[in-house]
Amino acid sequence: MVSVTLPTDAGQTMVVPTEPAPVVAPNMTRDNGAPIGANRNSKAAGDFGPVLLEDTTLIEKLARFDRERVPERVVHARGTGAHGVFRATADISDITKASLFAAGKETPVFVRFSSVIHPSGSPEGLRDPRGFATKFYTDQGNWDLVGNNLPIFFIRDAMQFPDMVHSLKPSPVTNKQDPNRFFEFFSATPESTNMLTHLFSNLGTPSSYRTMDGNGVHAFKLVSKDGKVTFAKFRWVSRQGVKNLTAKDAGAAQFNFMTDDLYREVGKGNHPTWDLMIQTMTPDQFGGLNYNPFDDTKEWLGVPFRKIGEMTLDRMPSNYFEFTEQSAFAPANLVPGIEASPDRMLQGRLFSYSDTQRYRVGANVMQLPVNKPLAPVVNNYQDGLLDQSGSTSNVNYFPAASAPRQVAPEFAQSTYEVNATVDARPIETTNNFEQAGIFYRSLSARDKADLIANLAIDLGQVRSDRVRTMMVSYFYQADKDYGSRLARAVNVPMAEVAKAVAEYDTAYPQQRLAVR
Repeated sequence: MVSVTLPTDAGQTMVVPTEPAPVVAPNMTRDNGAPIGANRNSKAAGDFGPVLLEDTTLIEKLARFDRERVPERVVHARGTGAHGVFRATADISDITKASLFAAGKETPVFVRFSSVIHPSGSPEGLRDPRGFATKFYTDQGNWDLVGNNLPIFFIRDAMQFPDMVHSLKPSPVTNKQDPNRFFEFFSATPESTNMLTHLFSNLGTPSSYRTMDGNGVHAFKLVSKDGKVTFAKFRWVSRQGVKNLTAKDAGAAQFNFMTDDLYREVGKGNHPTWDLMIQTMTPDQFGGLNYNPFDDTKEWLGVPFRKIGEMTLDRMPSNYFEFTEQSAFAPANLVPGIEASPDRMLQGRLFSYSDTQRYRVGANVMQLPVNKPLAPVVNNYQDGLLDQSGSTSNVNYFPAASAPRQVAPEFAQSTYEVNATVDARPIETTNNFEQAGIFYRSLSARDKADLIANLAIDLGQVRSDRVRTMMVSYFYQADKDYGSRLARAVNVPMAEVAKAVAEYDTAYPQQRLAVR
């Protein structure tokens, strides 16, 4: 991880291509294609008379203007997208039957980078995880690898996702983001310690989208042609290197500096590239872990990566709204050979992401060019807002002898046994603090100092002594130096920290680390 300053041209606006002037200017029309004779003045009854309702051009123009925004994404609203290509570089047919991983095969992609919490009109220098979502247009349908630049997440169960987002979003009373609100939530959510440590390091303020890694975060189930199951995590490694800004430099950066950078560099032919890396484990390897392998607040530390492909972004969208804004990513968009794992956050995202896109863009969101699979789509879904399937079939049911369709057994998902008591309980092996400490100790002295300072800015605003003490106690349990320095920075007595640690150990003896 490297902290850098922005280049001298970082404030330069992206270059928008100039449209060639037509030989003969085309006549403007209404939506129905009919040409219009006026587009600057409304039909009115003289200089002092009212505007007439019969001015169909005015009515249509205003009505379209009123509806030209879809609802903003609740999360990942601020985004920038780019087209590119993925090329598989390794044969992994021994662990997955997914067709896109045949060595040498190329697959078109669309990538959307984003910030998670802040709204669409926010400055790009604000501290936030950065979304890294990739849509692969494979010959067996679309696969969406929907992740972030950080390798883990705040929570491990989707039941808490609305609450976490609510705490991080602006107050419903003041409409301001408030550290008192989100640290109150995190003080009761110790598994967030690892993610918070990553986020408040300089990784929370990348210098550009090109210079950050991407992570699928969750474990996924890979299935081979013979039914063998292997679990995997995916990571995009930037060939441009990982480069970040300090909080001071990020705060002084241009409003759109990350978007400008991507448009400018791709426009100049400096096409960014990432290597797709994979970690794999089989179920019989899980027993040696001191954490749940499907806990998304944990990395698979010590499990080697290997390269399986590379991606290059080489073209920016010709229309921001039609591509970047209307692009709809969902972890449920899987292809044969890639399935969901028991990760509880992933399980919730399988429903939530697809559902929010159908609400936000419409039931036929997958018919839009940016989302439409290159593979043929054969289903009986019909109608709904803006349906343009072009279907002329009289048969919209299955089975039907008059219009036979098949479901081939080789595309069936894998089977597995479940022998457990159904209950709403947390996972047993939580190990909430160890990896946060490992990450802290991996930082340089300068990066450690920046992390403490960044955390202190927000945590120091918290009015509740109890919340500040609980948060410091979590970081202390991750690493004593980490917690002690933060305690001094936010004026929390170490005696109170020790008391909070003892209370935690008493309440959760099974979660205590063997070594602190």
